[in-house]
Amino acid sequence: MAEGIKDNLPRVEAAVAQAAARAGRRPGEVRLIAVSKTFDAATVQQAVDAGARDLGENRVQEAASKVGTVKADGLRWHLIGHLQANKARLAVRTFDVIHTLDSVELARRLDRISGEERRRLDVLVQVDLGHEASKTGADESEVPAIVEALDAAEHLSLKGLMTLPPLLEDVEQVRPFFRRLREICDRLNQHRRPERRLLELSMGMSHDFQAAIEEGATMVRVGTAIFGARTKL
Repeated sequence: MAEGIKDNLPRVEAAVAQAAARAGRRPGEVRLIAVSKTFDAATVQQAVDAGARDLGENRVQEAASKVGTVKADGLRWHLIGHLQANKARLAVRTFDVIHTLDSVELARRLDRISGEERRRLDVLVQVDLGHEASKTGADESEVPAIVEALDAAEHLSLKGLMTLPPLLEDVEQVRPFFRRLREICDRLNQHRRPERRLLELSMGMSHDFQAAIEEGATMVRVGTAIFGARTKL
């Protein structure tokens, strides 16, 4: 596994750079998040030793068990799975970035808890563009109200938007979802002061991250291409 990760991580980094170049962008504009869900702390440490610094987890408790064990300077932990309200405090204590904020109520809860925990969190609003029953996220029509609540928050920094499109074999069928998220972000930014512009688009996974980058992704969430096939929990 260690040799695989050591080979896979630079391969994915090269693919990120190539996709950025095709879009006329610098590789440094795209943050590669190594999705470490279901892998034990020792395996995650191998990825960190190979150079990974941004780690993505779907489950709050699973991540909390790894944060104190995986060691390196400059690590950032990203919650990329659905956040249940009763896990909000542990999430605030565990993560640096939450990608899946999807309601005004959750925004207010996270802001209150972040203040109590004396932490400041970066957050993204998850937008549900595929309308699949198995996935969460805010409807596009709900996004302005969530953004307004986050702009009023004292302990949260709104950085951008996230989406999880349908898992389709043909990447070109996924591309419109990435493009739509970028359009929503552009529309929101038309009414925002320059210093409050939304700069992050979290979209793209192992099979489609290059298309996501070509459509404007600034964060890609890559698991299988780095760690290999995962074990279902």
